[in-house]
Amino acid sequence: MSQTFRIEVAGETNVGRKRNHNEDNFGIMVEYGLFMVADGMGGHASGEVASKMAVDAMQDFFAQTQDDPERTWPYKMDRSKGYEENRLITGIKLANLRIYETAQREAKKRGMGTTFVGIFTANDGVYVAHVGDSRVYRFREGRLEMLTEDHSLLNDYIKMKRLTPEEIANFPHKNVIVRALGMKDTVKVDTRFEVPQLNDTYVLCSDGLSGPVSDLEMTQILTEHQDIQVATAKMIERANENGGPDNVTCVLVRWTQ
Repeated sequence: MSQTFRIEVAGETNVGRKRNHNEDNFGIMVEYGLFMVADGMGGHASGEVASKMAVDAMQDFFAQTQDDPERTWPYKMDRSKGYEENRLITGIKLANLRIYETAQREAKKRGMGTTFVGIFTANDGVYVAHVGDSRVYRFREGRLEMLTEDHSLLNDYIKMKRLTPEEIANFPHKNVIVRALGMKDTVKVDTRFEVPQLNDTYVLCSDGLSGPVSDLEMTQILTEHQDIQVATAKMIERANENGGPDNVTCVLVRWTQ
């Protein structure tokens, strides 16, 4: 990152008000400039296993490639992207394969999977990567903007035909995601590159936050609370105040001087 910036980060996860265990996980790896949220799915608590495997696999891969940049990767580099973006994508693909193979081997874990969203600071900017419906937002100068696109059945319908706000609100399969880690032996990872500005805050969250908490509410919390530890706690609190229908996870990353 540019010398003029330093990064403040805070993260928190909560079981919510309706679930009896937490299948979300998050990772804060300041030493690699890597920040992640994973929202697991699957019975027998195996969603929790999948989301933890995703975070652990990323940590392992980044540790190995940090020490040995020449290390041979199991996936070919996409020549249209640079080394660091390929590194991020490859880590996620490896996590996907690890989850998929475990699910195939162990009957109790069959069908487990996880969403994944991460940001990786490199080349004086931020690579955003995601699979599933966990999200990254950027809060800049009082405005909140979503940087990811949900890989969900609802979003596919919205793109295919214009749904009315009422149809969107009453859509019966809101929780169906069309892309996740562990579904197949390969996965497509969406990425984009952003250049942060001073005081930008990036919000990484599971749908347990983005579902019950509106963009307006998120904006208010980020505006009112400069301390990101407090802002993170307030985000979780608001999700639970609004019913807490799911596990809720939030990681905030802010660029300061």
